[in-house]
Amino acid sequence: MFDVLIGLVIAFATTYFCLPRVIYIADKKKLFDVPDNRKVHKAPIASLGGVAIFFGVTLACIYCIPFSQAVAFQYYLTAALIIFFLGMQDDILTIAPGKKMLGQMLAALIVIYKGGLVLTNLQGFAGIYNMPLVAGFALTLLIMIAVINAFNLIDGVDGLAGTLGGATSILLGYFFLKNGHYPYAILSFALSGSLLAFLSFNLQPARIFMGDTGSLLVGLICSVLVLKFIQLAPQSKVFQTDASPAVGFSMIMIPLLDTIRVFSIRLWNRQSPFCPDKNHIHHLLLAKGFSHARVTSILLISTLCSVAAACLLSFIGTTMLIFFISGLYFGFVKMICLLTPVRKTQKRIRSHSSNYATENNIPLLASQAKS
Repeated sequence: MFDVLIGLVIAFATTYFCLPRVIYIADKKKLFDVPDNRKVHKAPIASLGGVAIFFGVTLACIYCIPFSQAVAFQYYLTAALIIFFLGMQDDILTIAPGKKMLGQMLAALIVIYKGGLVLTNLQGFAGIYNMPLVAGFALTLLIMIAVINAFNLIDGVDGLAGTLGGATSILLGYFFLKNGHYPYAILSFALSGSLLAFLSFNLQPARIFMGDTGSLLVGLICSVLVLKFIQLAPQSKVFQTDASPAVGFSMIMIPLLDTIRVFSIRLWNRQSPFCPDKNHIHHLLLAKGFSHARVTSILLISTLCSVAAACLLSFIGTTMLIFFISGLYFGFVKMICLLTPVRKTQKRIRSHSSNYATENNIPLLASQAKS
């Protein structure tokens, strides 16, 4: 219990004191995310906040987790290191989506194969209970890649990805703590501590973005925590449920379903699923006149309501519960589309951002366009 608290403090303090230095270095080296006609910010902002988040979480885990008793965590941190360098390269330079996907797959395979985190029981979803190891391996890989990219793509307004990732890690951290799974509780609260420190610099008006370095890392850790929850919840002492896949799904419902919806729209329009646009749920809310803070609050409340509904209705079974939660999400999106815009919050951002960068001697940051 004490180690969990120490881990949270270390992660918060490390991230909090690293961020000003990251901002200073980004300013000196002119490593900015420059606005264009699709992005919602109006001025160049440093986009390397994930560096501080990585160091906060890593130092907390190294100091507080006994790796001799939790062998899998050395592989989790190895995967996090791969994601860290992958995100850094994408934030500073440019890498093709295919190479980026390969890096994510490598990190996920280390977690699955060496870390032993394989989902082999779907608790009755679509009538499936125990699965062959090969099928479980493939499904776990698919889930991890989906969650990693979902958090990467939901990072579109100030505070959103950090708030959703923090809420997920706190909820799962409480579960692991109450059930005596202390290494996972440490990891959960280390992430929440780092994100809390980051949000003090990222809430509107943001002084720094987490970038791909941060959003990919948050996605990786949340995927590990959710998968572990799905494994442990059916036999847990506190909050035992046979619908753990649905409850876990409810915690990451917004980024996951939003990614599926947007990818489906792009494919329907015969576009690449990685082609950037403004169809994400946060873009829809911004278009209706909501501020960054309001968008983040609305989606956080939606997530918490989804989790509460999943916990209260777990008796209806995994399949029905996942369809019910999905229905709530798509109904919510439809309601947003029917809203009448109340005010115009975004001024037109000049489309020639490259000219802006050239005139001010600011190199464009070649991170993946947040779509």
